[in-house]
Amino acid sequence: MGSKIVRIALNLRVTLDSHLFLPEMSDGSAFIGYRALWEWQDCCRKGTNMQQEDVIEFKGQLRGDLIEPTDVQYEKERRVYNAMIDRKPRLIAKCVDVADVMAALHFGHKHGLRVSIRGGGHNAGGLGVCDDGLVVDLSPIKYVHVDPATKTVRVGGGCTWGDVDHATHAFGLAVPSGIISTTGVGGLTLGGGMGHLTRKYGLTIDNLLAADVVLSDGRFVTASATENTDLFWGIRGGGGNFGVVTSFLFQAHPVQMVCAGPMLWNLEQAADLMKWYREFIVQAPEEINGFFAFLTVPPGPPFPEDLHFKKMCGIVWCSTVTLEQANEILEPLRSFRRPAFEFFAPMPFPMLQSMFDGIYTPGLQWYWKADFVKELSDEAIALHIKYGSDLPSLHSTMHLYPINGAAHKPRNDATPWSYRDATWSEVIVGVDPDPANTDHITAWAKNYWEALHPYGAGGAYINFMMEGEGEDRIRATYRDNYDRLVRIKAKYDPNNFFRVNQNIRPDADTMRS
Repeated sequence: MGSKIVRIALNLRVTLDSHLFLPEMSDGSAFIGYRALWEWQDCCRKGTNMQQEDVIEFKGQLRGDLIEPTDVQYEKERRVYNAMIDRKPRLIAKCVDVADVMAALHFGHKHGLRVSIRGGGHNAGGLGVCDDGLVVDLSPIKYVHVDPATKTVRVGGGCTWGDVDHATHAFGLAVPSGIISTTGVGGLTLGGGMGHLTRKYGLTIDNLLAADVVLSDGRFVTASATENTDLFWGIRGGGGNFGVVTSFLFQAHPVQMVCAGPMLWNLEQAADLMKWYREFIVQAPEEINGFFAFLTVPPGPPFPEDLHFKKMCGIVWCSTVTLEQANEILEPLRSFRRPAFEFFAPMPFPMLQSMFDGIYTPGLQWYWKADFVKELSDEAIALHIKYGSDLPSLHSTMHLYPINGAAHKPRNDATPWSYRDATWSEVIVGVDPDPANTDHITAWAKNYWEALHPYGAGGAYINFMMEGEGEDRIRATYRDNYDRLVRIKAKYDPNNFFRVNQNIRPDADTMRS
């Protein structure tokens, strides 16, 4: 609809000083009137040299759609997973291929637009969308090609992990990823990637073999262990700082059925359980993974009615061994503190990956805080219980994800992920569907984090950070790897074109000195 408005405006030389009444089109669609057109034109002119003619030309260069504020789908397309984010871009380019991405970056450069890159739209801080700029939306670049002979998987930059799990499962394979299947492949991978298979097969970046990248100057390159090796190092944990990744090549692993699911305990047992867990997870076989959580029991199956809405603590397990072997590993736990509820059973890996999708649907308000953790002291456990027992809403939670096992094998400088010596990645999230509760859930998450932060390792998983946590926080996350990331940024994006991210400035060394 927006393009129709522009064409009529150009043909009739409509001025903003006149009242505008636009007739219906032959297909019955009514034009948006004077006010919408005025807002659109004002948006085009503000802070940029972009004109309506430029937008029309850009639209003609794309195979995908170009969405403008006056288009009916604009409100839907500007939304991201975290509904606390309410940004309004000037344009959204739905890129269907690499050529579209190149055209979009060129347009952004030419017209001085702020540009954000959107894959799955799951980023904690909503960094896939920006105000008054151009969103390069990769979601139409959606394909998964599995090579069962080499156990490798080629994935388009707009895929979600549900797309990957669906394709690989047919071949008895899986790629280590996260815990929510609607998460985008691109964002999770570029930030590091951790989840149910981390202790067995490492982080997602440990299984990345190559990537196709469009750079800020429009060049299309491949990054791998043999091509553009510095860029390949940078994208494995350095976030979206260096370019737009349009394709990923992953190493997959033989995973089809897993023994998995949650075990829940009453909060009175939380201290004993956490102390048992901190000893168990550092010496457990790599074939078993379990993350600890404080949670409110959802009101639905498989949970019994007497537990609905009850605050509890739990561990969500994933094991790649047989049920008999997994039960043998977990028998000491059941003997120590028998769960009040458990749903631990053999299941297809995609079933585990999507187990929480129905609880954490798009459109919830999220506030995130995070830290890496090396040790879980008695003092830290007491604070966890204090805040974890006071969850402010049904969806709010705290998770301790183990990042040891196979994830410990690479050196700290093997990739930008500099906490190979950490045991857990801790995340505290205040989550609620009602915007009226935003302040409440935010305050709870901040207070919880501030109490526990002194017991953390310093940095945090960048995918769990909100926007604006500051350069010191990012430096603390990359530690000794930060300066190398700055040099790579200066080489591949010297003007910081890609800056809607957890940003590594190309001039950071100069600014610091």
